[in-house]
Amino acid sequence: FLIFERFSKIMSKDLLKLQEHSPKVLLRNDPPHVTNRTFFIDASNQSLTAIPLEILALKELEEVHLENNQIEAIPEDIQQLKNVRILYLNKNKLHDLCLELGTLSNLEGLDLSYNPLLSSSLPVISSLRSLRELRLYQTDLREIPILICKSLRHLELLGLAGNHLESLPKEIVNQTKLREIYLRKNQFKEFPQELCVLYDLEIIDLDENKLNAIPEEIGNLTRLQKFYVAYNNLTFLPESLGQCRKISVLDLSHNLLHSLPRTFSELLEMTEMGLSGNRLEKVPRLICKWTSLHLLYLRDTGLCALRRSFKRLDNLRFLDLSQNHLDHFPKLICGLKNLEILAMDDNQIGKLPSELGLLSKLKILGLSGNEFFSFPEEIFSLVSLEKLYMGQDQGSKLTQVPEHIGKLQSLKELYVENNHLEFLPVSLGTMPNLEVLDCRHNLLKQLPNAICQAQGLKELLLEDNLLTHLPENLDRLVNLKVLTLMDNPMEDPPEEVCAQGNEAIWNHLKENRRKKIMVIKIQAWWRGTMVRKGFGKYEELIKAQKKGKTSPKDKKGKKVEKGKPVKEKKK
Repeated sequence: FLIFERFSKIMSKDLLKLQEHSPKVLLRNDPPHVTNRTFFIDASNQSLTAIPLEILALKELEEVHLENNQIEAIPEDIQQLKNVRILYLNKNKLHDLCLELGTLSNLEGLDLSYNPLLSSSLPVISSLRSLRELRLYQTDLREIPILICKSLRHLELLGLAGNHLESLPKEIVNQTKLREIYLRKNQFKEFPQELCVLYDLEIIDLDENKLNAIPEEIGNLTRLQKFYVAYNNLTFLPESLGQCRKISVLDLSHNLLHSLPRTFSELLEMTEMGLSGNRLEKVPRLICKWTSLHLLYLRDTGLCALRRSFKRLDNLRFLDLSQNHLDHFPKLICGLKNLEILAMDDNQIGKLPSELGLLSKLKILGLSGNEFFSFPEEIFSLVSLEKLYMGQDQGSKLTQVPEHIGKLQSLKELYVENNHLEFLPVSLGTMPNLEVLDCRHNLLKQLPNAICQAQGLKELLLEDNLLTHLPENLDRLVNLKVLTLMDNPMEDPPEEVCAQGNEAIWNHLKENRRKKIMVIKIQAWWRGTMVRKGFGKYEELIKAQKKGKTSPKDKKGKKVEKGKPVKEKKK
């Protein structure tokens, strides 16, 4: 697995996607008191099939959260909420919108996303003249009612992602106050030309459409700050995009680009850039002028090396160079001292530079799928490292993890799956912060008893190894929630116990310990009894039994019976 399949994408677009569903008005933290002076109420995630009458009676309500329920209709009494400014009804089962919804003259934020709405009921929204934020994500829209575009003159945010739109109505140009528009996952083959006259636009999201080109008129949007056009069919970009000098976030990932326009060198406020999945083959020279860059995605871009000027990007915190053709680890990366996350997965790297320790702020390092013949010990100088990915689903296989891994005292997650490890280092038990240990698909025959001392462990992934036994005190890992043992020839605990889950495994280990203690007690009792009865010391008795001799007591007490001659020894 790649590093990006293990933790969420860092680019601010994803933070933005969370913010899209949050009201701009700050939420009150007070509990929802049901009185006639209640201004805010949260009835989300309550399995409601209708809006409670008690809520509709609260005439001073200003903010209502009813998302993620089973509500099928908005009642006529919604008109009683004259003061409501924020209404969230996303993730319900609404089909129709009642006309009374249009009487909420103070409504500023409305979310109807993830509802099977009939397009015939949408025009009622056009009556909400104070609306500033409208979200209609995944509502099966094929077109936007023209009346909405004509009537709503105060919209600042319009969310239409996840629908079947191929174009926007010309009347969208009336949205002169629009600042954010989200159109990802639609069916746009052409960039909506109408957007180029909405001069207040700051965020445009057109990810995952079918765009072939961006018009030159995009240069008119001089206030544009964040522009997302990943996963399209773009083969070139207009020079005029360089006029949008306030752009700080630009995602061009997974298109068909070979180069960037020269005018991009003027985009000096750039902080986040996505170019993954394009056929660049070289790092565009102009990127090295963006000294404010914090995040740079260059995964799967055909790179064989980095430019010398790359070292200017000393403010980089995140760098993705995975799935390229790098046959060595570029030393200049070690000079990027603010780097916190580095992905070098799936290259042909076989050695790390001794200067790696200069990356004193590095927290996450991905080196999966490379050509290391042994575990690179240069890693142990990364004092801040929290996550390390050394899984080898392709490339050379590691046969051991050195004991020096214990030097990484900040390490929280270690991934060494798909290797040829036969044992694990004892020093894992000295790592207090270790939470995840992934050893799947190796050749492990046993676990060190010291692993039971790693009290921070929450996940221990051991499937597809050669394990037959578990350490007897493994159940003392009180924080362990996930333990996988599939495809191991388990004997103790037996496979049928392992299949029942952690609790059954812990009970088995506890029972083993109880039996062991009982055996020890019985042996101690028996030993004492033998000594007290004069059979000699326990150790002598055991030796005698092994040699087939009688006990010392038998020797001392043996007498010749009367009337029987003593047999002479043969000479």
